[in-house]
Amino acid sequence: MTSDTQFKAWRVEEQDGSHKGAEQTLGLNDLPAGEVLIKVSHSSLNYKDALSASGNKGVTRSFPHTPGIDAAGEVVESATGTPAVGSQVIVTGYDLGMDTDGGFGEYIRVPSAWCVAMPANWDASTAMTYGTAGLTAGLCVQKLLTMGARPEQGNVAVSGASGAVGSVAVELLAKLGFHVVAISGKADHADALKALGAVEVVGRDTLADEKKPMLKPAFANAVDTVGGSPLAELLKQIQPGGSVACCGLVAGPQLQTTVLPFILRGVNLLGVDSVEIPLVEKEAVWKKFSGDWKCSKAEASAKQIGRADLDGALQAFLKGESAGKIVLDHAI
Repeated sequence: MTSDTQFKAWRVEEQDGSHKGAEQTLGLNDLPAGEVLIKVSHSSLNYKDALSASGNKGVTRSFPHTPGIDAAGEVVESATGTPAVGSQVIVTGYDLGMDTDGGFGEYIRVPSAWCVAMPANWDASTAMTYGTAGLTAGLCVQKLLTMGARPEQGNVAVSGASGAVGSVAVELLAKLGFHVVAISGKADHADALKALGAVEVVGRDTLADEKKPMLKPAFANAVDTVGGSPLAELLKQIQPGGSVACCGLVAGPQLQTTVLPFILRGVNLLGVDSVEIPLVEKEAVWKKFSGDWKCSKAEASAKQIGRADLDGALQAFLKGESAGKIVLDHAI
């Protein structure tokens, strides 16, 4: 590879306080310094990508910028020798797609410590049907299991079940034998959620704001992907000793609650980070998804798009209209 090698990227520019993304031609010398150069074949879409593309300074501080917090592809240069040239790798989290140009470009340059080896029976497309969303879902389920969650304890809720994280969590929990109650504001997705394994699908009014500090226990455990007021209401409905794995904030970052669920029922609120965790923890979840945790239905339902479709797909995230997993294929 030479520094004047050109490639395509979906690049966001800032003009007069507004932000607009479009396909551009870049050279390798436009990429940041780094130990590993990767030819990206696939990426995937996340809410954080939509925030970056809209100019959210809490995600991306400077523009022009190439979003994409997920990437999978082939190593074409490696200053450290690990990962080796020619190997297939997955990169998610850390600073990728935030202030480091990300997977919406055909090449990325990153530290070697960000790269996870592709599981032997996977390819880049399969890996990106999970991406950060699937990784996060897996980490949530793993935390519940670590806290002793078992199917016989009762219903397990998944809020934001139609989203990329929620849909994988629904299928995985059902695969593990749990009675899954999917909570979604998208009534037209009920059949799809049941196809993933949800036994019940209820509306978001299940988590409507109640003035009461505690409610009748309805769920043994839960995965919450939305945060805000719905999380506060969910905590009021967890059985004694139950746990809620929390990983999202689409309903807001503020949590207005009382200590009562924690001191009267011993409820556990488990924070889940999929960005800065050690590489070995990411690798462990990828290996599970490529093995016993394989979510065949989520894989089959993932939507493949090209760079030309990115703007509309990211806008859908911001409008709360996105559902399921969306994979960017640079060959489309």
